[in-house]
Amino acid sequence: MEAKAQARYVRVTPQKARRVVDLIRGKQAGEAVALLQFAPQAAGEPVLKVVQSAIANARVKADRASEPFDERDLVVQVAFVDEGPTMKRFRPRAQGRAYRINKRTSHITVVVAPNEAPARAAASAKSDRQQASTKGRTR
Repeated sequence: MEAKAQARYVRVTPQKARRVVDLIRGKQAGEAVALLQFAPQAAGEPVLKVVQSAIANARVKADRASEPFDERDLVVQVAFVDEGPTMKRFRPRAQGRAYRINKRTSHITVVVAPNEAPARAAASAKSDRQQASTKGRTR
């Protein structure tokens, strides 16, 4: 059972947040948390909070469904960063000019799922590719 968590309007640029999210995609949830705790990037903290929230959401979903829950089985299945609204600010420059400063925001999304879910999805995708490749052939 997969669980999702989002952090919206986070005051970190999407480009910098994507660098951090790329580190954890596909990793075990516990390993991702450990990696983010010691990541030197400033975007590591909000991404860590989102991963921990997704793990907590998975725990709640498992409790509601009366299923056994083991955090060690969870894998960061999907992790991505979308661009949020940009706050535009102006900075005074020489000779009465003004330069625009863009203060960018991000929407961070993380989905965690048990380890067997990605394998099942990969197997179904493989069978879909095989069917598609044999569809156009004539013998």
